[in-house]
Amino acid sequence: MKKHSVIAITALAAMSFQVLAATPFSITSQDISGERRLAQQQVFEGFGCHGGNSSPQLAWKNPPAATKSFAVTVYDPDAPTGSGWWHWTVANIPAQMHTLQAGAGNPNGEKLPAGVVQGRNDFGYSGFGGACPPAGDKPHRYQITVSALDVDKLPVDKNASGALVGFMINSHVLAKAQLTATYSR
Repeated sequence: MKKHSVIAITALAAMSFQVLAATPFSITSQDISGERRLAQQQVFEGFGCHGGNSSPQLAWKNPPAATKSFAVTVYDPDAPTGSGWWHWTVANIPAQMHTLQAGAGNPNGEKLPAGVVQGRNDFGYSGFGGACPPAGDKPHRYQITVSALDVDKLPVDKNASGALVGFMINSHVLAKAQLTATYSR
C-alpha cells in the first residue's frame, strides 16, 4: 500500500509541475506587431525622430502567488552610450492590476492609479520616452519587462534614475516576464 501511495504522490507532483510549467509568467501587447517591431506611435518626438511618443498597451498573466506589486521597465541595451538607454520605469503597480493601457506613460500619469510612480527616463523627464535610435544604426532592441515584486512599494519617486529603479527592482524581484521589440530608422 505504501508503494502505491508514493507512486500516486509522485504522479500528482509531476502533474502539478506540468501545470505550472504550462502557465509561465508572461507579457503581451496589442500595440506591438507579430514581427515585434515598435509602431510609429511608440517612437519619440524629438532628437530627429517623429512619432507619437506613447507607451504601448501591456498585459501580463500568471505572476507568482506571493506578488505584492509590479514594476515595468523599457530599456534599450543597444543605445550607443556604453550603458544603454532607459525609456521608461514604472513602480508600485498594485498586485491586482495586470494591464497598462496605451499611453499610460504620459508624463502627467493620468492613466495610472494613485501611488504608481514613473521614474526619470534618459531623455530627462518622468514618463515614457519612445524609441529614437541613431539614423542608419542596426535595429535596436527594446526590452519591455514586467517584474513581480515581494514588496508593496519601492522607495522611489519621479526623480529616480533608471539605474536606481532597476537596482530596487532587482532587490525585490520574484519573477520577470519580458517582451523584446525592435526599431530602426
